[in-house]
Amino acid sequence: MSIDTQLFEGKLIRLAPIDHEKDAEVESHWTHDLSLSRALWRKPAMPLSIAQMKKKYEAIEKEIDESKRLFHFTLRGREDNRLLGFVRIEGIEWTHGIGSLKLAIGDPVEREKGYGSEALQLILRFAFSELNLYRLSAVVGEDNPGALKFFLRFNFVEEVRRRKALLRDGQAWDSIHLGLLRDEWLAMNLKEEDRHEK
Repeated sequence: MSIDTQLFEGKLIRLAPIDHEKDAEVESHWTHDLSLSRALWRKPAMPLSIAQMKKKYEAIEKEIDESKRLFHFTLRGREDNRLLGFVRIEGIEWTHGIGSLKLAIGDPVEREKGYGSEALQLILRFAFSELNLYRLSAVVGEDNPGALKFFLRFNFVEEVRRRKALLRDGQAWDSIHLGLLRDEWLAMNLKEEDRHEK
């Protein structure tokens, strides 16, 4: 990676800190989307008020400061600065160079426009080049085939399938654990560079 490479900005989005005043209302609205809540969190889905979102932001920032095991970024449109989602690396184990990844585009209307792909590319570069992590993992439910396809497209490998680990609406689904190693990420980037040079 060149020193001139933008670490936090792509063509469509940029990674940014939380804006407590502006983001709370937008993200509070997202908590009403049952599918998003279920995809991201293991606890029961429930809508959060603006005040509850602000408390959640405070808890995130406290964990960032105290644990040093979490990096949380909002995803903002590069042109208009609107909040599109978030991406985070959590549960970092510095001794082993590992962490877990969560990524979300909040409003269903904004999905499948390339924001998630660009956010993943940016956070992978940050994780492997800046934080010097060696491995990232992600967990998706079998009931979310779009997320599974998304991570597989970026060379994540299915490593563990916990059978019938998620119970939703009276149906049991597998929990799929995926992983990506820095060497695999580097190989993917080299192939991409070769393709652009030809």
